Amino acid sequence: MLELLSPAGSPEAVIAAVQNGADAVYLGLSDFNARKGAQNFSDEEFRKAVRYCRIRGCKIYVTLNTLVNDREFALAVETAGKVSEAGADAVLVQDLGLAAAIRQAYPDLPVHASTQMSIHNLAGVEAAAQMGITRAVLARELSLEQIAFISKHASIETEVFVHGALCFCHSGQCYMSALIGRRSGNRGMCAQPCRMQYSLGGRMDDYPLSLKDNCLVDRLKEIEEAGVACVKIEGRMKRPEYTGIVTGIYAKAIKERRQPSAEEMQDLETAFSRSGFTQGYLSGDKADMFGVRTEPDKGSEKLFTSARKKYGSGELRRVPVHFYTVAEKGESLKAIAFDNDGNKAVATGPVPERAKNSGISKDYLIEQMYKTGGTPFLCVEDVAKADPGLYVSVADINELRRKLLNELSEKRAAPPERRSFACPPLPETVPVSGEPVTIFQVRTAEQLAPELAELRPAYLYAPAIELLQNFDAAEPFLENGTVPVAVLPRVITDDQAAEIEETLKTLSKMGVEEALVGNLGHVYLARSAGMKLRGDFGLNAFNSYSLEVLKAAGFISATASFELRMSQIKDLKKRLDTELIVYGRLPLMVSDQCVMRESAGRCTCQVPGQLTDRMGSVFPVTKEFGCRNIIYNAHKLYLADKMEDVLQTGIWGMRLMFTTESPLECAEVAKCYLGLSDYTPNVLTRGLYYRGVD
Repeated sequence: MLELLSPAGSPEAVIAAVQNGADAVYLGLSDFNARKGAQNFSDEEFRKAVRYCRIRGCKIYVTLNTLVNDREFALAVETAGKVSEAGADAVLVQDLGLAAAIRQAYPDLPVHASTQMSIHNLAGVEAAAQMGITRAVLARELSLEQIAFISKHASIETEVFVHGALCFCHSGQCYMSALIGRRSGNRGMCAQPCRMQYSLGGRMDDYPLSLKDNCLVDRLKEIEEAGVACVKIEGRMKRPEYTGIVTGIYAKAIKERRQPSAEEMQDLETAFSRSGFTQGYLSGDKADMFGVRTEPDKGSEKLFTSARKKYGSGELRRVPVHFYTVAEKGESLKAIAFDNDGNKAVATGPVPERAKNSGISKDYLIEQMYKTGGTPFLCVEDVAKADPGLYVSVADINELRRKLLNELSEKRAAPPERRSFACPPLPETVPVSGEPVTIFQVRTAEQLAPELAELRPAYLYAPAIELLQNFDAAEPFLENGTVPVAVLPRVITDDQAAEIEETLKTLSKMGVEEALVGNLGHVYLARSAGMKLRGDFGLNAFNSYSLEVLKAAGFISATASFELRMSQIKDLKKRLDTELIVYGRLPLMVSDQCVMRESAGRCTCQVPGQLTDRMGSVFPVTKEFGCRNIIYNAHKLYLADKMEDVLQTGIWGMRLMFTTESPLECAEVAKCYLGLSDYTPNVLTRGLYYRGVD
């Protein structure tokens, strides 16, 4: 049966979820979780929550799913240690370095790959499994067929979101909130720019990035048959009543194996929705997925009040318990209680007195022991034995039952014994000799102009398919000694992998020996073509430990996250060649939605689209492999006048990333970085290298 995982943004939400039938809850502590705006839990509240859940047979997962810098790393690992010691059932992690460190320090604590890890194909799941991860939360954008293929072939469990908010961008790959306002979604501070108004050439009253909420309550049977282990409800930022309402409806649908009623569907919409619900990603029909939050329904407060009364009125979640009680002449009253999980409690009471009238019977003992109301336990079996002519007071029997249930509670609440080791030490830097190599990255074949080739970059990054189709345009670069590198798409689902694999194998035969990879699930494609691996920004290398993980995975270089400050990049322990993006429009989002088609009403792939915000900033939108879109920053990153700072970071390579530039502009910018021109873009930014992110 599917495990139902519910959100708990506060202690009250834990109660709401558990009492309404959640099999597990997920919550965050004050730091290192992707919903820092939720109430979250203090250490004491967390310990109480774990105890509450363990007694009632509900699992508890803790989100440590943000990127962690070197200075925070030891505390993050220490936090995982507290989580393990308290008895939580797993941690959800995004950061590759943190995941590896937790596995080393606390090998008995299960680690789940957060959806922030951007796992969207079978190879991504298997890469997570090789790291010792036991469950992967799949990307929300996958169809039922894609989910089934992964789940039925995966060596570890899979989990999918079935209800709640949908991000416009693939999780873990959104940098819009960070680059616009320093609030990083990868650090738990997303400002939700996708819920804001933008113009696509019309009036400034559109919400072209705001998706409806997901609702798959009527597709649970299909999801279970697809091989999914766990279904997840989104909503740690929402009210506890919301958690209770949604959990209750999904729990009944799963356990009663039925479709939701019309009334339940209305309750889900009243609790929270954005212009209704969508199943677009699961079905593969993405035509009508956009919606906004309107004024709450008038009945929502009434619904919330009813929900609050329900989960606050007492124990709705009862653990089956078995009793065996014996009253024998001359012996202390004895009883045993046990649950279905192997926990047992034994208690004794006073020696029964001689009855003045008729004595107690076994039926009397059964009747009294059966009274477990007001506790988290439900008596499902009650056996008793009583010698004739004995008397035991009701108070003594009640005390005996109380002792049993208290002892049983303590045993159920007790955390498992787990090993604990020291946080692995930071690796040492391997010094880079000489100045950084120059890397030019292009988006289109038109940018492969002879003027750019004459500048002799050390490396040329170009989209794999574009490179294959226009290899002649790259020949002048190769003749000048430039090393070509095939750039893999940001997202490659299993049904798209064959095309990319064939492209890489053909390029390999043509002499291309390296590939730029931005997702662990794409490694196998490059390796199958015999190519060396270079790591792109999508791997979110935010700390020295992540660089070490990539080195161990066979990468020959990595790209430092552009959410890091210059000082943090300098402090990275670089045992792996590390490059820095020093020029270009940084990508804000990669989405399975087509903004350009929504704008024009038809496909306009050859012409970049434009998204304009309320401040007048214009964000270019370009086609990506698989009819996806990439939204780029309105301002171009420019560091040509900051080269002294760049050189002090100790990087191996500096990358100029050309996106919407003309061939002439590409060459002028490159000359500027090589000290051959004083060209400066008209609208520029320093990115986050000096500002940093929250």
